[in-house]
Amino acid sequence: MKKIILSAVAIVAIAFASNTSVQAQAKEKTVMVGGAAMYPSKDIVDNAINSKDHTTLVAAVKAAGLVETLKSAGPFTVFAPTNSAFDKLPAGTVDNLVKPENKATLTKILTYHVVAGNLDSKAIAAAIKAGNGKAELTTVQGGKLWAWMEGKKLVLKDEMGGMSTVTIADVHQKNGVIHVIDTVLMPK
Repeated sequence: MKKIILSAVAIVAIAFASNTSVQAQAKEKTVMVGGAAMYPSKDIVDNAINSKDHTTLVAAVKAAGLVETLKSAGPFTVFAPTNSAFDKLPAGTVDNLVKPENKATLTKILTYHVVAGNLDSKAIAAAIKAGNGKAELTTVQGGKLWAWMEGKKLVLKDEMGGMSTVTIADVHQKNGVIHVIDTVLMPK
């Protein structure tokens, strides 16, 4: 009888804890990305896996072995290409990059989309203002990105001359911020 009562108490406690967690998330200010709410209390990976617009990015992060890094404390600023951004690459590029023998190249490309720190749109705008209309960002990969405003849109230029636009800014995470972009950025 004691086991049944203890089991019932444990079940109620688990249910209460789960419900409390759900209620806490429901009160968070979320941004919708890829049809899913992005919770500031979750890390970059835990949020990204719920976005139907970022399945290619998530698969690439897994193939590159970067999951644990992006789950760590950070903070990180991630310029997150959508599936349609990856679709702009030449046919077969993504399939080739996720092969184990191309892990180093894939890692170089993915870490080029990450800047150390928590750079929300206000911080980037301040850097742009301080840089007389253009900001130079150093990526975790070691390369450079350039950012500026075109009207109300934040635009990025990569080292290969490619351009990308931020389509959803300031998706806050427990360990940083994501800015959704429409084109994959390429390092030298």
